[in-house]
Amino acid sequence: MIRAIIFDFGQTLVDSADGFRTAEKETQRKACAALGVIWEEFLEVYRGIRSRFHARSDFSRKKILETVFRHYGRKPDSELLGQWEIEYWERIKETTRIFPEAEAVLKALRVRYRLALITNAQGQAEEGKHRLGNYPELERFFEVVVVAGENGIPAKPDPLPFRLCLDKLGIAPGDSVYVGDDWRIDVCGSEAVGMHPVWLQHRLVQRNWPVVETSAPLIDSLEGLLDVEQLIPAEGKSFKVCLK
Repeated sequence: MIRAIIFDFGQTLVDSADGFRTAEKETQRKACAALGVIWEEFLEVYRGIRSRFHARSDFSRKKILETVFRHYGRKPDSELLGQWEIEYWERIKETTRIFPEAEAVLKALRVRYRLALITNAQGQAEEGKHRLGNYPELERFFEVVVVAGENGIPAKPDPLPFRLCLDKLGIAPGDSVYVGDDWRIDVCGSEAVGMHPVWLQHRLVQRNWPVVETSAPLIDSLEGLLDVEQLIPAEGKSFKVCLK
């Protein structure tokens, strides 16, 4: 019996994809110009370092850039890089849009289920001020909000933030559904603690989704959650998923 539906935030309730792409390009160009290196060489170095940070769910652009500057034998200017990170998140904020169906779906689900949210801090410049706070029309639906990656809570896919949310709700993992867009962080992370993952590959997000074998059901809109109990597959069933 499903008692709670727990959500990720970015690319799950809101679309920030264009903002991330724009902010990323702007930050890269500022760093490359400051270092005075060849663009193609810089991109290879930057992307390699960024991949290592993302693999451990650390999304701080300041930390990534500090490592890039040290790679080139340059002392990072922490104040400048901190300002670049503020500008990075401001650009994302400017371009983020709530998915058009999100409010209506959350309103309908709240009648039948308890709602919660687990999201990674993502390296925002102001600790404790997650982007969800910019959207009170969404925040009001959630009984529990866990921001992982700060205040001693490790980032997803570590099991602790999932378990912390379940403990606050007072429910067993098998009584919950977790909805997210990221295969490694959301689907694998929630499944590892015994939750029922639902993989959202929203039709409005342009992205190269990985093709994997998984028992997690796939939806391309939050409206797919309105019959959520019909989504949970029989035990042991798996299938290859990809919208592209």
